[in-house]
Amino acid sequence: MNNSLISKLIVFAKKLKQNLFLLYLSYKDPRSPWYAKLVAMLVVAYAFSPIDLIPDFIPVLGYLDDLIIVPLGIVFALKLIPPHIVEDNKEAAEKLKLSGKPKNWFVGILFIIIWIIFAAWISKIIFHYI
Repeated sequence: MNNSLISKLIVFAKKLKQNLFLLYLSYKDPRSPWYAKLVAMLVVAYAFSPIDLIPDFIPVLGYLDDLIIVPLGIVFALKLIPPHIVEDNKEAAEKLKLSGKPKNWFVGILFIIIWIIFAAWISKIIFHYI
C-alpha cells in the first residue's frame, strides 16, 4: 500500500476521533438546537458504545459501520450544529480526547438485547422447520 495513502488514512482517523469528542461536547452544549443534539447524541452513543450493532467478526459487514455509518453520521451531525458552537468546543474536545473516550454502556446493553432477540427469532424459525 502506498505510504501517502496510509498517512492520509491516519490523519482522517485522527480527525474522525477528534470530531466524535467535538460532537460529544456539542450535544451537551445548551446552545445547540434540539435536533442537532439528538443526531449528535445518537452518533456519539453508537460510536462510543463498547458493542457494535454489526459485530466486527462478521466479514466485510462488521466494519461497515466503522467505515461508513459513523463517518456519515459525524458529517451530518456537524452540519446541524451552528459553527460558533463547534469552534467554541474544539479546544475542550482536544483535552477530552487526551483523557480517554467515554463508554456508553446503555447503548451496548441495547445492542446485546437486540442480538438476543434476533437469535431467539432465528432459533424459533429453525426449530419450526426441523
